[in-house]
Order: sequence, then C-alpha cells, then structure tokens
Amino acid sequence: MVTLADVARHAGVSASTVSYVLSGKRSISAPTRERIQHSIDTLGYRPHAGARALASSRTGILALMMPLRTGLHVPVTTEIAMAVTTTARSHGYDVLLLTGEEGPEAVRRVEGSAIADAMIVMDVGRDDPRLPCLREAERPAVLIGLPTVSAEAADTAGLDCVDLDFEAAGARCVEHLAGLGHTRVAVLGEPSAVLGEPSAVLGEPSAVHERGTGFAARTLAGLRAAAGTHGVGLLHRPVDGTYAAVAAAVTRVFEERPGTTALVVQNEAAVEPLLALLRHQGRAVPEDVSVVAVCPDQVAVHASVPLTAVSVPAQEMGRLAVERLVRRLAGETPRGTELIPPLLTARASSGPAPSGSVPTEERRGRGGR
Repeated sequence: MVTLADVARHAGVSASTVSYVLSGKRSISAPTRERIQHSIDTLGYRPHAGARALASSRTGILALMMPLRTGLHVPVTTEIAMAVTTTARSHGYDVLLLTGEEGPEAVRRVEGSAIADAMIVMDVGRDDPRLPCLREAERPAVLIGLPTVSAEAADTAGLDCVDLDFEAAGARCVEHLAGLGHTRVAVLGEPSAVLGEPSAVLGEPSAVHERGTGFAARTLAGLRAAAGTHGVGLLHRPVDGTYAAVAAAVTRVFEERPGTTALVVQNEAAVEPLLALLRHQGRAVPEDVSVVAVCPDQVAVHASVPLTAVSVPAQEMGRLAVERLVRRLAGETPRGTELIPPLLTARASSGPAPSGSVPTEERRGRGGR
C-alpha cells in the first residue's frame, strides 16, 4: 500500500510538506504542490479517511436521511438517492444512508458526532418535528421537499429546500387540457384525510397524507387555481392505487359528471389500473377521455398508453441538493427555497376533447366510427 512517506520520497519533499498540501493548513508554492500531486497520481496514493478527517475536521461524508416506510414513492425515492450519491462522488464526498424513522434523534446524532459533514433530508412532512433541530444545527442541511401544504405559506426561514413546483405542475396539467378544449376534468389523487376530502374507498388514509406531506395538496391547489382561471369544472376524487379503488372512483366520477372528458392522475400507482379500467369500459384514450399524470418519466413512457405527464425531476432534485450543500460547506451562507419549474411532455394519452362523452364501443354500435 502506498504511504504518505512514499509520496514524499517520490516528490523529493518532506512528509510534512505532503501533509500540508493534503490538509491545506499551510501555503505551499504552486510548483511544489503540482509536483506532489503528480506523485500522488503516479503512485495511486489514497489518504486514510480517518487521518484525513482528523487533519481537516471534515469526514468527506454527507448523511442522506431517507426513512423507509409505507406510502413512499419508491421509484422516485430511489432515483433521488442515486442522484445524491453520484453527485456527491463527483465532488469527492461519500454518502451515509440513514433509513430509520428516528425523527429529531437522527438529526441530533449527526449533529453531535463526526459521522457526516452535512445532511440531506427527505420525506419532509408538514410541521416536521426535525425542523427545529435542523434550524439550530451547525452542520448544513438541505431538505428535498417543503415542510408545508402550501408553497406560499411555507415557513422555510433558516432552511434550504429543493423541490418541484407542484402548484405550477397542477396548473400546467389544466392549462394543457383547457388548450385541447376540455371543460370537465376529474383528478385522481391519493386518499387524503389532511385535505378534508372523502376517500373513494373505505379504509385508512395513505401514509403520505397522514404525515402531512404537502406535495399532493400543493398540486391540487394549482389544479384548482388554473381551473378557475380557464373556466374548467374540476372534480377531485382521492383514490388508492388498486384496481378496485380506481374502478369505484372512476365509476363515481362518470355518474356524477357524465360529461367528464379528461382525468389527471397524481397517484402513480393508479396509472395502470386506470388505463386497464378504461379499456374494459370501452373508453378509448384519448379519443373518449384524455389522461394526464404527474409522475416519473419512466412511469409515463412505459405505461400501456404513453402518458402526457409532468415529470417528477428526481435526479435534478438530488443533484441540486448536493450542490447546495457543497456550496454551503465551501463557506457560502445564503439559504432559501428552490422550486424546479415543471415540464409537461405531451404523449399519446391526451387529445382534443370529444364532442360527446359516449364511449367508442357504444358509438360503433350506433354506426359510428
């Protein structure tokens, strides 16, 4: 194994000079620094992590707090974690994954020990109990998500937050459908005791809403605001991601509003059950009913009907969170909220509003196309 002494001999300098270059504790001339770096690269020297931490008071580790619990959007969560890891490595950091549901205790553990230089916090809920600890912590932290159900009412003072602009995402869905002539739209979201909406099926509300995670409420706020602006009648029906729940919700939608010509889906688990149900009912997509979703690109692209969707930019959120932390660790102090503008991609699931709401198979039976 190559040692610091080997590097010193190869570069023709003392071991202390190599140590000063690695720690940055003393100014070394550029030619000497370059000669030492050349020797490091040539010999393949890697400083011992423990010694490097003692020398610099830094661990070179970022803690990623990603509690594993029911109700999480696993594909999105995993994609964020991968983006955090790859971006951290590009800046010379490793990632320590903390998956337990310890709440404030996990923050105190990182803050009170030398296990990580900074924290990235996921699964942020409304009135999250970790927030007071994060505001008081000396170690930098970035939240992926907003600790509120409304971006305008977000109490993010003293916090760094990165998230998709879910309100704008909801508005973008309505704008797209209104531009295609749709005037009656139904929203299939997740069960929501927090939103004060009745569930489409009996049972416990989703863990997402029990915790007060605000992205669903912010999306709905954007949908409703845009519907008012564009004169679109909006019906919201929370629903579980099972076929039975989707069938109950959609049946109820068409019973209450037979003229509904478009559906917006935020609960990605409901996407394939919905498309299967519409096929079973003889409703062609998008000829009879358009479907728009807020979901990851891989869900939209690989659906049985490629979905028009606002993508959840998981990779960008993970990358931005790390880059903000790296800047903070370098001495930059500004904090705030960075909302990523939504991008809607039109695919095969949305089209012009039909002149009537009669399913395709019924029209064929009456001599239609």
